[in-house]
Amino acid sequence: MEEIRELATRFERYSAHSHISGLGLDKDLRAKTVGGGLVGQKKAREAAGIIVRLIREGKMAGRGILIAGPPGTGKTAIAVAISKELGRDIPFVQASASEFYSSEMKKTEALYQTMRKAIGVRIRETRRVLEGELVELEYNMVPNPYNPTQKIPESARITLATKKERRTFSVGSRLALQFMYSGISEGDVIMIDRETGRISRLGKANPEKRYDIDIDDVVERPDGNVEKDREFTYVVTLHDLDEARAKRGSLLSLFSSESREIDSEVRQAVDEQVKEWIEQGIAELIPGVLFIDETHLMDIELFAFMNRAMESEMAPIIILASNRGFARIRGTDDTSPHGVPLDLLDRLLIITTEPYSKEEIRLIIETRAAEMGLVIENEALEKLTEIGEKNSLRYAIQLLAPANEIAKVKNSARIDVEDVEKAEQLFADVSRSSAYLKEWEGKMLL
Repeated sequence: MEEIRELATRFERYSAHSHISGLGLDKDLRAKTVGGGLVGQKKAREAAGIIVRLIREGKMAGRGILIAGPPGTGKTAIAVAISKELGRDIPFVQASASEFYSSEMKKTEALYQTMRKAIGVRIRETRRVLEGELVELEYNMVPNPYNPTQKIPESARITLATKKERRTFSVGSRLALQFMYSGISEGDVIMIDRETGRISRLGKANPEKRYDIDIDDVVERPDGNVEKDREFTYVVTLHDLDEARAKRGSLLSLFSSESREIDSEVRQAVDEQVKEWIEQGIAELIPGVLFIDETHLMDIELFAFMNRAMESEMAPIIILASNRGFARIRGTDDTSPHGVPLDLLDRLLIITTEPYSKEEIRLIIETRAAEMGLVIENEALEKLTEIGEKNSLRYAIQLLAPANEIAKVKNSARIDVEDVEKAEQLFADVSRSSAYLKEWEGKMLL
């Protein structure tokens, strides 16, 4: 057999928290020293584990959390770990406070839309469908009225078969055209929504001839009757429903930008519709998580708006993160802990993070190097640990990639201490950059 070479390689990009898979807790909610890609911060991770349980039990809706601590102590990492623990079903939206100051809309509108993106609605819908293997397909072709030299299907006759029965249907021109343009042929397993006429191709039903390389999924011929009720479940956010209703609201909305503001009447109508679905038992509200980093960048107007929005019955769990101590609240002359107004701060559960120890810094760098697929010698790891303890953990981690490139230039597959020292010489940290500015301050532009 001729060898087939793989031309495309797997796309790899390592973000700051791509190695995190969870909070790393045991069944008793006790944090492991290393777990889920996280190192240390046991008290903060155990507190986050309790928050996850409250969210899953639906006891945290409309409440807020503040993760406070010095820079580089894993605040964002813990928020990401919370999202991993919650899974895909619960919406998790990550934003920076600076994103709300958009020139395209009011800052309060930007915050409100972001909050609505963090609230999911799981909709269950039962529809009448035809499902089976297409065993016969006959078109009734007629001349195209716009081009007599071509023919188009006026109607079609199809036969669907399951393991239990076989039924024949006649379909109109619209469905016949869907069959033709979608490339559906005999042997395909299809599903037709009787109400909308939407056709879905599920795959090929056990073809007689199979190929080593094929784009068709092979599926079994369905069981049961051809005509049946199928329940479909899908999750949308309140913001998705807001936009859908707003676009149906007027003709002018077709020509407006996607980032336009949404009227309060639209949101109120969506909320009423969702409540009606919930009462009918066809929908379920999923309060998600909104994580806002750099909270101190928000001003008093945004804080006041958030304070009121948190009281709404349709509000997400809000997680704030701040690395500030006592700071001025933007838009006022008042100083408050973390730059957050006291009335909002009093309503938040506060999780604190602490600086990492030397051993924890070493474990984090080692974990990060393993995630990036780098081989690092012990002496180089010790050097990076010293840098992380003396300067900052972020700076030490940032030196991994350039040190690896320096090792490649020497045709070495391992990062040694000389590679780390060379990278440290080439790339300055914050303190060296500040010293450089003071030395050459006279020559810098004002």
